[in-house]
Amino acid sequence: MSIWPSVLSGVTLAGGASAWAACHPASQLFGRTVTRIPSRSGVALTFDDGPNPAITPSLLDALDRHEVRATFFLIGRWARASPAIVGEIAARGHAIGNHTDTHPNMLWLSTRRIVDELVRCQQSIEGAGARRPMLTRPPYGFRGPQFNSAVEQSGLSRVVMWSVMGRDWSPHGKQKLLERLKRVRGGDIVVLHDGDDAALGADRRETVQALEYFLPRWRDAGLRCVSLEEAGSCADRT
Repeated sequence: MSIWPSVLSGVTLAGGASAWAACHPASQLFGRTVTRIPSRSGVALTFDDGPNPAITPSLLDALDRHEVRATFFLIGRWARASPAIVGEIAARGHAIGNHTDTHPNMLWLSTRRIVDELVRCQQSIEGAGARRPMLTRPPYGFRGPQFNSAVEQSGLSRVVMWSVMGRDWSPHGKQKLLERLKRVRGGDIVVLHDGDDAALGADRRETVQALEYFLPRWRDAGLRCVSLEEAGSCADRT
């Protein structure tokens, strides 16, 4: 009796498990991540890929109008390009996280390269006058077994993932954004985008418009939007 079918089956299962661990936000195999906040009435809005001079200022104004605080995971090279916006994000009471310097796929990088990406982003955010971030989110949510070691070496304390993904970066995602945001419940970490990793000036007006619609409705439903710092999301909870 050939053992090869069993061997191949095992290899396939192992490969599938590794792929799940590298991509799924809830996976803890390659290190602990935060996917929810410890509050039944809180919602953590997070924005990736900024700062973006085309949208971030109007987004900050919208958040101010609704008295909402959020968390911005910034790309280092965009922070260097728009330091005044980084300072404005911090001045308005929002939290800032590290989203790497150039937004690469971390799966294929060495620990040393990941440390360089994270440290350069840290330096860019600090250089813009904001506090050194303690939170990070890997681009695309992809991480391998080397990622958490690089996070520790870079002086960061937590890897933040999500429980609700807005998918507002694509035309199809924008069309379905309102439907996805209907799923938001207390304790969720929501990912939206105020920028784009490929270039400055991305059009994220649909994201701002969706928030203008939902923020008062979430408030009326008893949900309070908070930054990850306010939420105490660094507790050992996923």
